[in-house]
Amino acid sequence: MALLSFERKYRVRGGTLIGGDLFDFWVGPFYMGIFGVSAAFFAVLGTALIFFSASLQNEFNPWLITINPPPIEAGLGLAPMREGGLWQVITICALGAFISWALRMVEISRKLGMGYHVPVAFSVAIFAYATLEVIRPLLMGSWGYAFPYGIFTHLNWVSNTGYSYGNFLYNPAHLVAVSFFFTTTLALALHGALILSAVNPGKGEVVKTPEHEDTYFRDFIGYSVGTLGIHRVGLFLALSAGFWSAICIVISGTIWTDPWNIWWDWWLNMPFWSGEELVQFLVN
Repeated sequence: MALLSFERKYRVRGGTLIGGDLFDFWVGPFYMGIFGVSAAFFAVLGTALIFFSASLQNEFNPWLITINPPPIEAGLGLAPMREGGLWQVITICALGAFISWALRMVEISRKLGMGYHVPVAFSVAIFAYATLEVIRPLLMGSWGYAFPYGIFTHLNWVSNTGYSYGNFLYNPAHLVAVSFFFTTTLALALHGALILSAVNPGKGEVVKTPEHEDTYFRDFIGYSVGTLGIHRVGLFLALSAGFWSAICIVISGTIWTDPWNIWWDWWLNMPFWSGEELVQFLVN
């Protein structure tokens, strides 16, 4: 379908959350609305502040630029601009841009008469970001527990935070998140490989239909979720990965402060493993 003919299908009035037709406007082929404007405003302002912070540091190497949160001892108060205040304003801009973009997605979904699964999916990513930069620092009592904006400093923060709790490998929510991430890549890799093989047949063969695809997976794993179902499965797996990755960090330092390997002592202390039952089991 040509782009212009497709535009006529979705370029319709209505669907705005606030302002009615007043905020129902486009810029060329792109729907803007009030939330498109606010997303652009926050994105431009936040980016400008990043460059401003780089100029204050006299550092323009993208690998070395860093905007750090206020020190831990500063608590939850407003910090001077050079001592974490810029980080606070940039975080506000990031949240403003992300949330505005999600609300713009809602308005487009309303225009198209479709469900809200796209903005809901994007909201899980916003939740993960907000957990790291807002929710966990609030629960910990200081903005200093949030991660800095910088490539190397961000990676250092991830490493230091992980080892602060012994080893994040043993964080049960982290294990769940990683399992969902790996399963997402496996499921969508299988799906993508199947599509490529179906639409790129060998010389002299015809393009395969969805019925062939379903039959292949019934033969391969005993079940085919279907052409629509695989996208629903992929969405569920991806959102679960993002959700549990947020949970794994928000419970670290808040409800659990010891090394994570200690958490698994409940398994070692179960009666079967630690008491007379195990001895009797081995003897018999």
